[in-house]
Amino acid sequence: MAAGGGGPLPVVIVGGLHAGARRAVVERLLRAVPGSVALHHDLTGAAASGSVTRTVRDADGELGAAVVPQVNDCACCALRADLVPELARLASEGARPLAVLELWDSVEPKSMAEVIDRHAAESGLRLAGVVTAVDPALVPACLSCGDDLADAGLAAAPRDRRTVADTFARQVEYPSLLALAEVTGPPADEDLALLAQLHPTARRISVANPALPRLVLAGFDTAAAAARQHPACALLPQRAEAHGVATFVWRHRRPFHPGRLYAALEELSCAAPRSRGRFWLAPRPDTLLSWDAAGGALCVDNLGPWLAALPDAAWEMVPAERRAAAALDWDEEYGDRVQHLVFTGPDLDAAAVRALLGSCLLTDAEFAAGRGAWTALPSAFDALLDPVG
Repeated sequence: MAAGGGGPLPVVIVGGLHAGARRAVVERLLRAVPGSVALHHDLTGAAASGSVTRTVRDADGELGAAVVPQVNDCACCALRADLVPELARLASEGARPLAVLELWDSVEPKSMAEVIDRHAAESGLRLAGVVTAVDPALVPACLSCGDDLADAGLAAAPRDRRTVADTFARQVEYPSLLALAEVTGPPADEDLALLAQLHPTARRISVANPALPRLVLAGFDTAAAAARQHPACALLPQRAEAHGVATFVWRHRRPFHPGRLYAALEELSCAAPRSRGRFWLAPRPDTLLSWDAAGGALCVDNLGPWLAALPDAAWEMVPAERRAAAALDWDEEYGDRVQHLVFTGPDLDAAAVRALLGSCLLTDAEFAAGRGAWTALPSAFDALLDPVG
């Protein structure tokens, strides 16, 4: 199989927490495209050494290595600073048909893909594909692990506050292609079902499948991938159930009571190993809030105004994907304001989650009191959404 052909150097990103699966995918690509090279920045021990080790290899072994100093005490920043110049150097030599970037364990493909795409034209590069490598048997353990990356030895910087579960979820949900490598053993049916429900629109293909290199090199749209993950316009999973794994979708128009929802956060965030979506609170009727939970850890974020809260003239400045998502959700009374939360996991008690979420909505009497009364409700979320300092 050939790549390149005298134009920009094609670059493929292979990411994922499962190192064995990553290496299997990289080896497959190096063998499929003769003359290709793989770059890897090893962040292991970077905090102690103050540096990152970059290696370049082909299908026959290592071609060279270099030590790259950290930038602002951040190993990931060093990776970004070194990555494009090294890829540009390979492109200028014109001898390689393909460069495969193997990301370190906790490095997320989104940031690296956007860096490469942003500098592609000036550096003689072309982002040809992004794939996350997955060992299916390890999916349940990774998705339920609420440990901080630092505790697992996987932090990319001293201030890295991500968890194993939320990092893994973003790695899986970003690309449109997942490469499956059974490194630790055959997966159970529920492992495959969980992976399929996490990212139902992704193509899942075995690393041994002859079609893998062609699919990996099919091209990648960073803007579309970012929109697919953005809570304001995310294409969230639909209701599903297979092999004891279920995805429960909950939608409602009425706003949440801030105090009752806040009191239920812990129970809701632990109701499934993965939940996500968008929602709104009665005291903040114009604010679109995101819900992002994995492994029992929940992040709630302020994403700015709902489109219904914007003047018509401002709509032209909003990305088309956001406008399309709002149109699909539009209601004559509420506009695009909606509670849209999705919970995925094994042994999911959908009835209990539905009842708990329903109890957090405004009651009929509270709702009938109108917006003036809603905005007067004390917001238990102020500490989360308006942090001091």
